[in-house]
Amino acid sequence: MSSAFNEETVKTVHHWTDRLFSFTCTRDPGFRYLNGQFTMIGLLVDGRPLLRAYSMASANYEEDLRFFSIKVQNGPLTSRLQHLKVGDKILVGRKPTGTLVQDSLLPGKRLYLLSTGTGLAPFLSVVRDPDAYERFEKVILVHGTRTVGELAYGDLLAGGLAQDEYIGDEVAQKLIYYPTVTREPFRNQGRLTDLFTSGKLFSDISMPVPSIEEDRFMLCGSPAMLKDTVQILEERGFKEGSGNDPGHYVIEKAFVER
Repeated sequence: MSSAFNEETVKTVHHWTDRLFSFTCTRDPGFRYLNGQFTMIGLLVDGRPLLRAYSMASANYEEDLRFFSIKVQNGPLTSRLQHLKVGDKILVGRKPTGTLVQDSLLPGKRLYLLSTGTGLAPFLSVVRDPDAYERFEKVILVHGTRTVGELAYGDLLAGGLAQDEYIGDEVAQKLIYYPTVTREPFRNQGRLTDLFTSGKLFSDISMPVPSIEEDRFMLCGSPAMLKDTVQILEERGFKEGSGNDPGHYVIEKAFVER
């Protein structure tokens, strides 16, 4: 067993749809990360680790780790991961990393978390981060999916998190959750990028059109969404940030749905 990994035990498994599932596992006390980061996780297959990058969907102060995944029937890892059962062992890399961290952003008034599909995962930890509510007046989580059933964690984000004993008050005052669907009737419909460029997203949540002075963005999702949204932001003068050079937006390029 490589010292680069901890072996953890699966505690819960939840299947949202035939394409999406999530699971929790134990967490080594020495495993530390920033909300929004990812690590390599995987399984031993024929005695060798088979690994992919996964964001922690749990806040960094939670006892267990949570991950959110697609099911790819012929995917080397996800075809196996989707059959996880309580008690199974999983490998979790000891070195978290990633660009979706708040220190890479300049100060601002509003933090937009723009996600499609399982790109929601890192933002499930960010919306539980007390630091996000200290830094920003509003935290706006946008989640785009194809179907209503794929809006995982919708109940939690629409109200459940406001009952959290730790951050409930901040969530109730500052978190705005905006789910949108492209292939079924729903109260919000359309691609995230179309809702951005038309301004409908901002009018729906009673927020001003974004400005480089006041608004900050984190992006995680499909390659098409990332590419199109970066183009929209860059055309409006927003600049990408990094750890040593904070900017107006950050993007997670480490994993693409596959």
